[in-house]
Amino acid sequence: MNFRETMEYIGQAGQYGISPGLENIRELCRRLGDPQKGLKFVHVAGTNGKGSVSAFVASVLKCGGYRVGRYLSPALFDYREIIQVNGREISKKALCSGMDLVREVCDGMTAEGMPHPTLFEMETALGFWYFREKECDIVVLETGMGGLLDATNVVEDTCAAVLTSISMDHMKFLGGTLTEIAAQKAGILKKGCHVVTAAQRPEVMAVIREKAADLGCPLVTAEEEEVSHVHYGMEKQRFDYDGWKGMEITLGGRYQIGNAVVALETVRILGELGFPVSGEKLRRGMASAQWPGRFTIVGRKPWFIVDGAHNEDGARRLAESLRYYFPDKRILYIMGVLRDKEYDKVIALTHELADQIITVTASENPRALSAYELAQEIAEVHENVTGADSLEEAVEMALLLAGKGDVIVAFGSLSYLGKLMRFLENRKGKEAGGR
Repeated sequence: MNFRETMEYIGQAGQYGISPGLENIRELCRRLGDPQKGLKFVHVAGTNGKGSVSAFVASVLKCGGYRVGRYLSPALFDYREIIQVNGREISKKALCSGMDLVREVCDGMTAEGMPHPTLFEMETALGFWYFREKECDIVVLETGMGGLLDATNVVEDTCAAVLTSISMDHMKFLGGTLTEIAAQKAGILKKGCHVVTAAQRPEVMAVIREKAADLGCPLVTAEEEEVSHVHYGMEKQRFDYDGWKGMEITLGGRYQIGNAVVALETVRILGELGFPVSGEKLRRGMASAQWPGRFTIVGRKPWFIVDGAHNEDGARRLAESLRYYFPDKRILYIMGVLRDKEYDKVIALTHELADQIITVTASENPRALSAYELAQEIAEVHENVTGADSLEEAVEMALLLAGKGDVIVAFGSLSYLGKLMRFLENRKGKEAGGR
């Protein structure tokens, strides 16, 4: 397949839906030669913060001189972002040749009466194949959803299992209580592997401790309470933590300090397991980590912030950052969500900070809640809400309503934020060209 045909095939594979379980991915990988068995992993699960922690860890390891694979989702700008080596996305040529192999295996499985692998299973197997081809020293592997039954959990050589903040999300698949969800997330633990967890709610910590004890896993908790001398900023933040003085990161949002601490504990353990990184390179890796779409500044005068807060915990963290950074500013929202998320809780936690809210349909995905439906929901608690016919209209409307000292915040589903950021970039380019 050429690149266009490959992308069409990937688009069609979305029809196979979501099917938690490891039987299919095991068979798919087996027929590909079990590429995951020759790799070492940092396996990351959690509700919020997976991407940020993975970005920090991968950046530090790269600066340390290692060849680092990274598997993530969802893509923000380009589909090929989901599979990276040392920050470079999989090439079009490799995507095509790898997906040709995966397609051949999938066809063979269905011909023998087996279910067709889901798109996520196909992508996961493709990632393993590519990381083996590139001879990666280590792979930072994010779960898609949950952990225990997530396709990524077919891996065996887990150096460190990392659990970021765990809260309510994907209840249809993971369970209706925090303890049930925590049990799914903690399913990535392997016998004897090292475990790093963010500070969690008591009931979540109880699940993690019990699982770690059962499997003989050394457990470290990254205690954000031990952070000191914090200097919060939207573009640069500094803090001290357990021997690391003046650690600097360039990811914005108050919540990123907690993610950085989880990453530091992970890097410390990896150093003990054969992946040491010098202090200078560690600092460079932490400072250079990038993760767009998470409290990302995309404009000034007015401030324009993009954030992927799409669930209760993410919305709470976004609201905390807005209160801290912009206590006396007029704030306007652009908001788009998926209908299978707890958007009512997102609205409840964020609406009072906004002077004006503009809603959009997050994507063409049938899971997206329409701008009109979302506006109706918000109108129950906020009087200044408008549904936009398109993303472009929402951006133009927000820029028209906002003064130079105001703040525009686009948040919700990541499925539309990449498109929004591209539109803004093109808009700036046209304005610059017209001057």
